Amino acid sequence: MNKPFDLEERTYLFARDCRLYIRKLPKTTSNIEDGKQLVRSSGSVGANYIEANEKLGDKDLLFRLKIARKEAKESKYWLRLLQELNSDFDVISKELIIECEELRKILSKIITKTTK
Repeated sequence: MNKPFDLEERTYLFARDCRLYIRKLPKTTSNIEDGKQLVRSSGSVGANYIEANEKLGDKDLLFRLKIARKEAKESKYWLRLLQELNSDFDVISKELIIECEELRKILSKIITKTTK
């Protein structure tokens, strides 16, 4: 699959795909609660990246990028929990975890380049 070069679009698609994934899961108590956390963190990756692009200064830019990266790490945590407890959806889980990790690496690279 070709991934968009536009990081705002890519983070949007990640949040959307997390929501579509959660819809497919059985409605157990843990899936509902973990799914809520994933909705928050996956959406926050893109929201904070967008805010970083509208920076008020270099400190604000770095702050927002670091929050976006932190939310990507958190999203991976919730995805791993959901994956382990919903093995029927393993393929989708793995794809989302890979995308989450790629987003985290991209954000880390931007942070590194920005601080030089």
